[in-house]
Amino acid sequence: MSEQPAVLLERRDSVFWITINRADKRNAINQAVVDGIRDGFRQAHADAQVRAIVLTGAGDKAFSAGGDLQPGAGFAFDLARPNIDYADLLREASNATLPSIARVNGTCMAGGMGLLCMTDFAIAAEHVLFGLPEVKIGLFPMQVLSLLKDIVPKRVLREWTISGEPFPAQEALQAGLLNHIVPADKLDERVNWLLARITDKSPTAIRRGKYAMRAMEAMSFDQAIAYTEGQIALLAMTEDAREGLASFNEKRRPVWSGR
Repeated sequence: MSEQPAVLLERRDSVFWITINRADKRNAINQAVVDGIRDGFRQAHADAQVRAIVLTGAGDKAFSAGGDLQPGAGFAFDLARPNIDYADLLREASNATLPSIARVNGTCMAGGMGLLCMTDFAIAAEHVLFGLPEVKIGLFPMQVLSLLKDIVPKRVLREWTISGEPFPAQEALQAGLLNHIVPADKLDERVNWLLARITDKSPTAIRRGKYAMRAMEAMSFDQAIAYTEGQIALLAMTEDAREGLASFNEKRRPVWSGR
């Protein structure tokens, strides 16, 4: 029997689904998982029909429990390299121009928190436990910090990282880590609800908007406002912008070309 892939990739209409397929290992992250998710993001961006990405875990126990710590599972560092594949995944996802949703179906810990943070939106089942337990094994969630520091308040972040203790979905929602929490049997319904609110909008506007938001992260207000003056002028010349204005005046639904 052939071995199942560590990550399942599937386009469902205009949505590209990336599913970590290691339910028996609580969807722990190894090299194959990192490679599979990166491949999924690349495939999604190469397909002009894709409007959004959903990242989730197989089964109902875990979204991802973090790095696979079993001997030989790939949790090791090549100190001769200045970059790490997991960090490169976070970089690529942060620079993605397609909107992405984390469908958090179960436990989300350690490196799994990084996967959650690299998406634009996060919807979790209300029973899910979250955590950054790295200090319990002599480590610290260094790479996750790069994203998490801009999502949750500083004092909350310090409590989570320094105590290493798990916390419930309601606390994650209050801290701004999640967009929505729902009963487990309503998870797909809420994901589809959010997808419907995303995929019917101009893909060009979203693509250029995400690109601009990413660029502005390193800018002062004066730099950002000058940058966006040029960006709005460019956006107004796109086919989607012309179609949007025409459909508004003609009182009809727009037909987006994505250009």
